[in-house]
Amino acid sequence: MQPLKPLILQRADPCIRKHSDGYYYFTASVPAYDRIELRRAKTLAGLATAPTVDVWRKPDIGAYSELIWAPEIHFIDGAWYVYFAAAPSREIKDNLFQHRMWVISTTAANPLEGEWKFLGQMDSGMDTFCLDATTFTHRGVNYYVWAQKDREIAGNSNLYIARLASPTKLATKPVRLSIPELDWETRGFSVNEGPAVLISHGKVFLSYSASATDENYCLGLLHADENADLLDPHSWTKSKEPVFKTCFELNVFGPGHNNFTKAEDDRTDLLVYHARTYREIVGDPLWNPDRHTFVKPIKWSADGMPVFGRPSCVE
Repeated sequence: MQPLKPLILQRADPCIRKHSDGYYYFTASVPAYDRIELRRAKTLAGLATAPTVDVWRKPDIGAYSELIWAPEIHFIDGAWYVYFAAAPSREIKDNLFQHRMWVISTTAANPLEGEWKFLGQMDSGMDTFCLDATTFTHRGVNYYVWAQKDREIAGNSNLYIARLASPTKLATKPVRLSIPELDWETRGFSVNEGPAVLISHGKVFLSYSASATDENYCLGLLHADENADLLDPHSWTKSKEPVFKTCFELNVFGPGHNNFTKAEDDRTDLLVYHARTYREIVGDPLWNPDRHTFVKPIKWSADGMPVFGRPSCVE
């Protein structure tokens, strides 16, 4: 069996957004964790060779000057926003797990050409480690979903949801949807992170990543009826098993931190994710640059549930 080829090399936590202008926009964590990079192309394949533009670089010191993680690009109410996690410099405090969420924005039609403004912290009302924010709109309401540490709960991070008053401010208090509690969510580290939302087949699906970022990394899934109160934790059902995980046969290890987009036909749902192509990692997996961006189509079951299959391009 032929090895699986990534779409984009050494780009973790990928986010691909298909916009109304017909372009795909891409951002991700860069291996140096020092900037926010964008690229765009008319096709998914074109993203692999598209020129990159650094729209924001971290300052040398301060509250958001280290470990720039998992940027996501969103178009909300006529402007572009990138949400990203960043940690303070070591002059302030031990920075490894002190991330907070931050926001930059531009009103340019083409965000690669725009002047990006730093808008400050995305305050959840909880002053703890947080990361991996995403937004989505459902029935005219904008929502914010993210991962954050609760000091009263064992583990690194849980999943939360709130309504947005604006792209930079919450309208409601955080509601916790999931904690790392199952065996496959707690291997190496107890983690629920990297949420992504897909609305289809009468349901709202919320995928997320679990466990350490080595071969144990995998995807779980929450879902709610499209008519349910999304701020009620009881509206959501959690998968008992991972829905997407390491495939030893294809040499794809630790698939996770996904998002969703549409294929060029505007009908086929696509899963965007990162993974490594080898198992043995030297040193801390966090500093290993070889998490690559992959894309594959999603199938749907008869009862309207997404079928992720194996981490291949064709299943």
